[in-house]
Amino acid sequence: MNNITFQSVHFKASEQLEGFVNEKVSKLFDQDESIIRADVTLFEGASGNPNNQFCEIQLSVSGENHFVKKNTDSYEKSILEAVEALQKVLRRKKTKEIGKRRKL
Repeated sequence: MNNITFQSVHFKASEQLEGFVNEKVSKLFDQDESIIRADVTLFEGASGNPNNQFCEIQLSVSGENHFVKKNTDSYEKSILEAVEALQKVLRRKKTKEIGKRRKL
């Protein structure tokens, strides 16, 4: 079971946006079984900045935490960029683990 906590700060997120978050973040759980939980926060930055839709994801993995913060002109794009960044981190982690095993 995926343990995803979702929070939208100073606005009510639509069910469609919550579903989008769950769909995209669930892919991280498929990639690494050692993920304990994901905390997703959406918020709006300064109104003068056109890229003010922020997404923060904190991933709790056994033994460590990974944190990513992305901002674009839409929440959906910010979510996608944050998930892609975490997928990259998880791939690097897995590559390091495989390299360590081969040295043994």
